[in-house]
Amino acid sequence: MSHIVILGAGLGGVIMAYEMKDRLRSSDTLTVVNLGSTYSFVPSNPWVAVGWRKPEEITVELEPVFRQRGIGLRPEGARRVHPAENRIELQDGSFLDYDYLIVATGPDLAFDEVPGLGPQGHTCSICNVEHAAGTKQAFDALLKAPGPIVVGAVQGASCFGPAYEFAFILDTALRRARKRDRVPITFVTPEPYIGHLGLDGVGDTKGLLESAMRDRHIKWITNAKVTSVEPGRMFVEEVDDNGATRATHELPFAFSMMLPAFRGVPAVHGIEGLANPRGFITIDRHQRNAAFPNIFAVGVCVAIPPVGKTALPVGVPKTGFMIESMVTATAENIASLMRGEEPRAVASWNAVCLADFGDDGMAFVAQPQIPPRNVSWSSQGRWVHAAKIGFEKYFLRKVRQGTAETFYEKLALHMLGIEKLKEIELEPGE
Repeated sequence: MSHIVILGAGLGGVIMAYEMKDRLRSSDTLTVVNLGSTYSFVPSNPWVAVGWRKPEEITVELEPVFRQRGIGLRPEGARRVHPAENRIELQDGSFLDYDYLIVATGPDLAFDEVPGLGPQGHTCSICNVEHAAGTKQAFDALLKAPGPIVVGAVQGASCFGPAYEFAFILDTALRRARKRDRVPITFVTPEPYIGHLGLDGVGDTKGLLESAMRDRHIKWITNAKVTSVEPGRMFVEEVDDNGATRATHELPFAFSMMLPAFRGVPAVHGIEGLANPRGFITIDRHQRNAAFPNIFAVGVCVAIPPVGKTALPVGVPKTGFMIESMVTATAENIASLMRGEEPRAVASWNAVCLADFGDDGMAFVAQPQIPPRNVSWSSQGRWVHAAKIGFEKYFLRKVRQGTAETFYEKLALHMLGIEKLKEIELEPGE
């Protein structure tokens, strides 16, 4: 009899709960610890921010789904993990013991690392559904009083896809509102070139994204370090390949959305042997922590070294396909340990991304995500927008039904074999 605890109920935590439940014995118990009892589909946040989705349309109440599947839920949230004692201190002061712990918290958003950054400062965010709802209010104000936009990510960020998506979605939304001609857009990023994505590019992401930005009259600044943000003004240092400042920019804006750097959540940050200096969980090839071998980790909270040298800190994204493969490997390895066997499953760490531009989009497949690769493919077209909608409908249905069926591998095969993704467009559940 074992008690497995999953810390976090985001993309990784929810599918982890479903896959782990399928592998448990009747005598085992499974509990998810999360701050709150809802799941929201993060990839749809850019649509919420321009009013194309309402928050409730991409949100799932987890308690009834978990109850039906026999999964416990502790919505108090975690204050601190005590790995030497095999227990978690919850926010209400109570404790929860575990035999195996799976950390799937996602990141802590490091807005404070840049003065004036974030919803408590002077820029908007799409990092969670609450932030996206607040960004919608700022976007409505922009439509009433058009002015310059600054959008992108700050140094240390590791999830660049949503920044690109939102820049193009803003362009589409403004064109539909007949306000685009009054709103110059500047994309600001620490990446050494457009389309780097924290992965040193995938296929021709550099050429495709640069071309798309030129077509849509979006200017950009790469190797950009955001030093501070004031009301209506962003201060940026543009550096050379050695990190020396070669230009400074004072960018006026009426609306700005900048993704922050990520770090590990306070519940695990600073625990020696468990987390690195940024608070990300260190794991071996079986998703297992070396110092505490009954602790596993999946998703954004996992420590992954950067891809190559860059002038400014540029993190590696943990994409959905990578997370899905981490989840499957972790579930198999914990099941093996409970049978008295050694863990053998290894995550594939491939990447599949659908970046929506509002009317078309860009897709890429990287196998594996970290170069050198066996497959490095990218493409652009209206089918990507349709596929993103199908993906949203599929994944939310999966969460609401409590099913553990994998998706990204199927998506990758469709994208590589059928350019227009007719199957996904016509049958979102496939």
